[in-house]
Amino acid sequence: MLTNREAFNELCYDTLSRGDAEFIHQYVVDAFGAQEAMENDKPIRLVFSLVGLYLHVECGFTGREVQLAHMKLGQIKQKWPRLAIPDARGEIDAAAVLAKPIGDREAAIHQWCCSVWQAFSEHRSVVVKLLEDNRIGENTRNRKRAPSGNS
Repeated sequence: MLTNREAFNELCYDTLSRGDAEFIHQYVVDAFGAQEAMENDKPIRLVFSLVGLYLHVECGFTGREVQLAHMKLGQIKQKWPRLAIPDARGEIDAAAVLAKPIGDREAAIHQWCCSVWQAFSEHRSVVVKLLEDNRIGENTRNRKRAPSGNS
């Protein structure tokens, strides 16, 4: 049986090799980044992971759009908030997604993102304020669309 890290690596190979316009690889990176965050990590790791999950799950951003938001946010010099890491970080993990047949993985990746985002939902207001303060993802209130693979 694969460890969660090994499953993540396999998912990275799968999602990076697709060359899809949506760039679902970004969702994998953000879900894993939040789910595997450690107290001694730099705060930026968890903040960026949660920003990506919020933009994808709640605002319907594609992975490419999330990546661009990360790049814009990364250009802004600031002190990143240190966020509490919950004990439970989602019911789905990389290994569960990898266990799905290839044709079902896109939907499983989205479910994984939703699961992890829900586990970290106490930080929603911090993420939203950070994006608003830095004028990233503006005009997202009515943008929500069903990501592909949503079941």
